[in-house]
Amino acid sequence: MVPKHLIFKSWLLLDIVLTIMSSSVSAEQPLFSASANRKELSLTHMVYHGSAPRYERAPSSGMAGEFADMIGGHRHDGYPWKQNIVTTVFWIGEQAGRSNPVANTQSAWDLSWGRHYGGYDNPNERENFIPVRFIPRLNPFYVALPYNDVEHSHTKIEAPQVIPWFRNSFVRDGESVCKDRWIAIRHGNRTCYAQWEDVGPFRVDHWQYVFGNDRPLPNRNHNAGLDVSPAVRDFLGMSGMDACDWKFVNVGEVPNGPWILYGSNNTVAQLRRQVMTVIAKK
Repeated sequence: MVPKHLIFKSWLLLDIVLTIMSSSVSAEQPLFSASANRKELSLTHMVYHGSAPRYERAPSSGMAGEFADMIGGHRHDGYPWKQNIVTTVFWIGEQAGRSNPVANTQSAWDLSWGRHYGGYDNPNERENFIPVRFIPRLNPFYVALPYNDVEHSHTKIEAPQVIPWFRNSFVRDGESVCKDRWIAIRHGNRTCYAQWEDVGPFRVDHWQYVFGNDRPLPNRNHNAGLDVSPAVRDFLGMSGMDACDWKFVNVGEVPNGPWILYGSNNTVAQLRRQVMTVIAKK
């Protein structure tokens, strides 16, 4: 058995590492800095031609400046709360209906979402924030927001300009930098943390709201701008359709909670396991 004082030191070191990580991310320069025109940052000026991507300089029409104005000069050093957003509940395996035009057996970024999760995320039969019939293989704390950074297997042209963390996260054309991103959701005096795993409600292109200052656009769900999973609903004590605040958070800002317990896609759990492994080897 590991002595308690060593466990305490390990968790203390883990918290220090996560704090440093969060600080290093938040210390980034503004998304639209003067250095954005340097050649090594040319991904911020992507132009796609035909079915295959080709990177070249975008026309110097002030596009980056226009995007910066539209998203309020957004910086990496802290994300603002989007307040009083109508929030609805959705779940993996939910069938299509009037308020849910697309069945949730697939997500925008995972054609086998239900299978990878492990089954039907029953919104009614639950215990300790997970379905009673199985242990989910993906994080049960998930959300959908109305923007998809990928279209027809290519990264959207505006994505480098409008997604604040794009430069730090971009891997290859057509691979989402939004999937698995963490957000905080606040309802009353409770705050929950979840990962961005799907696109909706209703829209796939409203970056002006997701990353900027716009409000959600009109839709049949009372202008809803956020979908949350049953786990999020239960933790926050929501009553079906409700109003919440939400904001993006960096991985180092996610505290302990039931949202770090499950999921091969759970980046906080992965990070903590890696740190504990390093500590155990010392």
